[in-house]
Order: sequence, then C-alpha cells, then structure tokens
Amino acid sequence: MAKDKRKKADGSLRSLLRVPQGVSLAEYDTRATPGSPGGKAKALAETELVRARLADLQERLFAQSTAGDPRCVLLVLQGMDTSGKGGTVKHVAAGLNPTGVRVTAFKAPTAEESQHPFLWRIRRALPVPGEIGVFDRSHYEDVLIARVRKLVPRSTWSRRYGVINRFEQSLADDGVTVVKVFLHIGYEEQRERLVARLDNPAKHWKFNEGDIAERALWPSYQQAYEAALERCSTDSAPWYLVPADRKWYRNWAVAQLLLEHLELIGPEYPPAGFDVAASRAALLET
Repeated sequence: MAKDKRKKADGSLRSLLRVPQGVSLAEYDTRATPGSPGGKAKALAETELVRARLADLQERLFAQSTAGDPRCVLLVLQGMDTSGKGGTVKHVAAGLNPTGVRVTAFKAPTAEESQHPFLWRIRRALPVPGEIGVFDRSHYEDVLIARVRKLVPRSTWSRRYGVINRFEQSLADDGVTVVKVFLHIGYEEQRERLVARLDNPAKHWKFNEGDIAERALWPSYQQAYEAALERCSTDSAPWYLVPADRKWYRNWAVAQLLLEHLELIGPEYPPAGFDVAASRAALLET
C-alpha cells in the first residue's frame, strides 16, 4: 500500500492536501488520514466544532452580501462511485442554514443540456453572493467520463482543460472562492461498498449494474483524474486530494477545508445603514 508522505507547509490543511504538479494517484494511500486531529473519536468531536464555526461564518457571509459584497463559495466534489460525494454533503452541510446553501448533483446531461456548451448547465447552478454552493460531480465529468467513454472526440475533451481553467479564473475574479476536492477511494474499498449496497435491500436503489462495468475501466479513470488534477489545479482554483476510505476522516477533512477557505474570506456583519439608537427609541414608543 502506498504511503502518504505529505507534510503541512504552513500549518493549514490546504497546504497539506493541495495536489502537487505531476500527481500520481498510485502514490496516495486511500486509507491515510493526513492532518487528522487523532483517531476517529477525536475527528468526530472536532467535526462538530467545525460545523458550529461553519454555521457562524455562513451567516456572516450571507449578511455581508446584503450590503453588496459579491463573495460566495463553491465546493466541488469529485470522485469515483461510492467515494462519498453525497455522504460528504450531508455531513458537512449539517448545521448550515439551508436557505444559504445550494446543492446540485450533476447527472448525465438532459436532452436540453446536451444542446448547449458543456458549461451551460454549470453556470445555471452557480452560487450567488452570500451563498455556499456545492457540486456533487461537476463540469469535470466532461473531461472524465467523456474522455474514458469516448463520448466526444479527443480533440474536443482535450480543449476543455483550458476552457475550465479560464472559467474558474473568471469565477475567482468575480468573488467566488472555488474549493475543489477529489475524494480518493481505493479499488478494494469501492468493491466492499458496492457489495454492501447489494446486501442491504434498503440500498438497492443506490446500485446500478453499470457500476460493475465501470470498475473494468478503473485504470482509465485514474489516468483521466490525474490529467484533470494536473492540468486544472491553479492558484485561483487548486485541487485538494482527500483520502476517502475512512468516512470519518473524509468528512472532517472536507469540513476543515471549507472552514479554512471561509476564514480566509473573513466575512463580517455589515454595519447598520440607519440610526440604531433612534430606531430603538421609536420602536419603544410603539
């Protein structure tokens, strides 16, 4: 099993999990817990503390948008089937005000979406100022499954890396903090999770017979992910690699990454645009 040798450069999980140039997924242990506060119990306890802090920062982010601040956050989650994109959303968003969170799960393009450029449906789902947007899969499907399954010519998907970089730079320029997380699950772990779905009638709805065929393409998907991580990790929108075999670590790490980015924004409640004392006095007279 590969050993994760990453070390914190500045004490942040961002620096620890950021994907380097020349990434090789085989070098990352999918059961590793880099930067973890300790074992499972400690991570679960700290995740609760992180959620409380996230809730506070989310409210501040929304509040400052009412005064015209354009900033918002987009959390992009990508990973192989069963890596836990949906589960991560559920655990990380727990405690957040749902009116300020926009979650979009991207499936295969609809007939209407297929008639437009691949970023068309992505733009329609972007968070507005003050919101936290979460993408369960994203525009990266158009350089992943589109590449592996040969849904479009090589000349088409190969151009999309540059299109994606320009798109994400434009988001950053407009005040969107883009947090891109690759949930890295192991081949054996995926099998165990798929078998668990088959063994539990309550989870049969989550199983797709096509999942078996997709496993045969595992090496191709790993290559496609490496290319996407390599070519689309920029200073404005870097990729972070989170080992996903241990769910408790995955949830803590993504929550911590989101927290660190919100703390960098440093949202604050806007000052009152009216005379507070006069308004209070007038209210007491009613």
